[in-house]
Amino acid sequence: MITPGLSRINRLLRGVHLPWQAIHVAGTNGKGSICAYLSSMLHAAGIRSGCFTSPHLIDRWDGIRLGDSVVTESVFHEAEAIVRSRDRHRNIGASEFECLTATAFEIFARHDVKVAVIEAGMGGRFDATNVIRRPLVAVISKIGLDHQSFLGDTMEEIAHHKAGILKPNISWVVDSTNQTEVLNVLTKCAREVKAASCIPAPGPLTEEIWTTLRPDDFEPHQRVNLSCAVAAFKTALSGLQETCPPMSQVLHAAQRVKWPGRLQRVNVECLTGRKEDVLLDGAHNPQSAEVLASYVDRRLRPLDPSVTWLLAASEGKDLGVIFSMIRAGDNVVAVEFGPVDGMPWVKPVRADDILSCIGSMPNSTVIRRSGAGTDVLHGLNEAVKISAGRPLVIAGSLYLVSDVLRLIRMRADQPVGR
Repeated sequence: MITPGLSRINRLLRGVHLPWQAIHVAGTNGKGSICAYLSSMLHAAGIRSGCFTSPHLIDRWDGIRLGDSVVTESVFHEAEAIVRSRDRHRNIGASEFECLTATAFEIFARHDVKVAVIEAGMGGRFDATNVIRRPLVAVISKIGLDHQSFLGDTMEEIAHHKAGILKPNISWVVDSTNQTEVLNVLTKCAREVKAASCIPAPGPLTEEIWTTLRPDDFEPHQRVNLSCAVAAFKTALSGLQETCPPMSQVLHAAQRVKWPGRLQRVNVECLTGRKEDVLLDGAHNPQSAEVLASYVDRRLRPLDPSVTWLLAASEGKDLGVIFSMIRAGDNVVAVEFGPVDGMPWVKPVRADDILSCIGSMPNSTVIRRSGAGTDVLHGLNEAVKISAGRPLVIAGSLYLVSDVLRLIRMRADQPVGR
């Protein structure tokens, strides 16, 4: 289970020298993409950087990067062993995420990182990453309803938690497309802690992006996320007193970023025989589901109005809101993702319950519904069979995305002839 608070992570990092500086990013949606854009820009600018995002997709270390590469398994385990030993000897009882956070911080220190891009795991105020005292800049992305059992049931309560990363005399970038009540809470919290200037994005600091890049090459939410990243990048470089390279150089680096599990096209022929790509997206809350629905409606339905969905969900999610992306005439296959490494408290919704929810939705005219239980590969093959080459989308949970990517990797790693 999750027990929010900073006492354990503070004890775990007590006496540990962390010489790097941070860009701290919190929010509900878009924060991972913002981190990826920032990391690519820092690397393109020649600044030795690290990046920590969560949750991991396949391996526990794949959310930790040095420069443009995921850390190796050996580097991860070496640092993790130090952290786990410290946890035992100090009798802290740190959570999995606290140990993972400390491991990332340890790796950045051991590998001479100058700037680390740090994504808050959940919330911000009591998140383990909030041991960062003086970031170069804080960033707050789009805020929506998620993790209500921990963060509160209203947008204002959730915004209050996210605002916990704001620090005295530190500038902060905010996604200016946030709802007015969210922006009001963030501004009030910033005033209370005496944070420095607020930098809206999109805003004046980011207008030059579209003189270099084509807006049509980005989805609407990606344009906003890139604006947040550029504003944070410029602010961080000012704090480092670094000379900014030509913005065209760093912007083209950002344009090449591919964020796994978000509007990701993957080929599953090795698993199913299907030659056409499928769309993989971890949309699991109302806002991300809305973004995915818009993308599917604009990009896939013109090819064929009937979309087949392979869906899973975590317990506690508002299924009716998330699955509102399903349209009349679609097909649905429901599955249950497997155990999540390092997060045993995360449980899937039963496949039958997903199908019942979809069947009870207003005006539900889904053509075919099928449950595959815990067998994700069987569910994928069933969805491929039903789709018959037409659009196929895998969504509802990042943990389902992880399971599918893991299956693809396992099949790719098998010797020929097996």
